[in-house]
Amino acid sequence: MIVGAVALSAAIVLRQLMLVDFREYLEGETEDRVYGILASLEASYERQSGWREESQSREVMWALTEGFEVRLVDENGKLVTDTSRAIQGVSPLFERRLKAFSQFRTEPGGGEFVPYPMFLGGRPIGTLEVRELRGAKEKVFIQRSAGLLLVSILFVGAAAVVLSFLFSQRLTGPIKELARAASAISRGDLRSQVAVSRQDEVGNLAVAFNRMVKSLQTQESLRKKLIADVAHELRTPLGVMRGELEAVMDGMLPHGPERVQSLYEETGRLKKIVDGIEELNEAEAGVLSLNRQQFNLKPFLQNIVDRFRASFLEKAVALEVRCGEGVTVFADPERLSQIVVNLVSNALKATGAGGHVLIGVVPVEVEVAITIEDNGSGIREEDLPYLFERFYRGPGGGLGIGLTIVKELLEAQGGRIEVKSVYGAGSFFTAFLPGAPLHNSS
Repeated sequence: MIVGAVALSAAIVLRQLMLVDFREYLEGETEDRVYGILASLEASYERQSGWREESQSREVMWALTEGFEVRLVDENGKLVTDTSRAIQGVSPLFERRLKAFSQFRTEPGGGEFVPYPMFLGGRPIGTLEVRELRGAKEKVFIQRSAGLLLVSILFVGAAAVVLSFLFSQRLTGPIKELARAASAISRGDLRSQVAVSRQDEVGNLAVAFNRMVKSLQTQESLRKKLIADVAHELRTPLGVMRGELEAVMDGMLPHGPERVQSLYEETGRLKKIVDGIEELNEAEAGVLSLNRQQFNLKPFLQNIVDRFRASFLEKAVALEVRCGEGVTVFADPERLSQIVVNLVSNALKATGAGGHVLIGVVPVEVEVAITIEDNGSGIREEDLPYLFERFYRGPGGGLGIGLTIVKELLEAQGGRIEVKSVYGAGSFFTAFLPGAPLHNSS
């Protein structure tokens, strides 16, 4: 309705401007005709050396045909002739024709007479008083323009409102559908999807909404799976502890240091599960305390390799580190150790006897890339997009939080992680970290 009102307002303004120009044009035409009559009267005065009512009556009748009612006054203010006296002096037939022509052409106006002084050789010879008669044709033009404007308001305005309504419905329809779907999601119904039938901004919004719904469905599925997995992981050590305690209470097992050690190990498993979940929440909330510093990578990685040496020898898997001298990184040593240990542990689990794991360091412009490569079982292609999702568990089992923690710890330090893998041939993880201190870093 606003669009229609603006369009019709523009039409009204345009009509008013046209009428202003039309009236200015008529005024110019009127002035030209009046000055023509004045020139004719002045020439007649010069020819006759004065005013003659009979001669001037013809000029007055000509003025009437031009749309003017006139009065001619001499230089002494005496009336020479006017329109009424000029008409009375003609034959009845011509008078009827002249009146008929005048009535068709004009309607007497109610305005005042406008005086036009006349001169001859710089000497005043009289005054012509003129009153314009409003032309019927001009009035018809104005009436028709008003009628056309009324038609525009009724039909064009109505069409504008209807079309605007249709277009607005086309625009707001998908948005209303999105609102209904969002309301359904707020009530817990994650099955809501919206149809994507357009290739514009609204269509892009619908695609993004559907993608969000799919992500929420995945997260909800992972949440339910997490509850089941956590319950399973907690149930095992709790069951062992409860069984041993009941056996001790019933006297079936001795109460000695070995039993205390077994219970202590089970509580350690519980603590490890709880700590992992708590650490993930801290990493995702961005509340980790980081102590970033510049340090040399080679001795740092060699220390991690020494810690894993026995585990790799036991499984008959080769472990190698390749790092140049003097390569430094800007990171939290404790958090970086947690990252590398997690990735190396996963590589060891995925690699069978006779395989190998390679830890490499590659400086890349202002970054440092730490790579962990193995020739183990690899990762299925369908698992790769969800590998760093929280609580996503692949075939290897676990709670599905290790790689998520790795990703969050890297991003908290201004880094990132990438993975490439061929199922059955091995995996290649790359952790990127700043090689020099970042500005405004904590």
